[in-house]
Amino acid sequence: MPSRIEAVLFDEPSGSPMPLIMFSGAVLFVGVYAYGALRGGANSYLLVMAAGSTLSGIAESLPTDRRRIAGVLRITAILILLALVAVVLFAPDQVLA
Repeated sequence: MPSRIEAVLFDEPSGSPMPLIMFSGAVLFVGVYAYGALRGGANSYLLVMAAGSTLSGIAESLPTDRRRIAGVLRITAILILLALVAVVLFAPDQVLA
């Protein structure tokens, strides 16, 4: 019997509006990072968030028969974002400095 997590992670990619929203978020994160770099105070956590958003967008934009690849991309995005949360919790001076 498949678990609920497996059913959600390896579900068919959702399609049309979701990848556009995720890619727009990634562009926004990179834009805010670039603005901060120009002003002299760039935060690297924005690039990590952009990477997670981009991977999620790629996963949702795949054809419907690519469920396993979409699942792997979703898991990778979740792990990247959880790593960012872990760094913020255990070494906040590394991220917020």
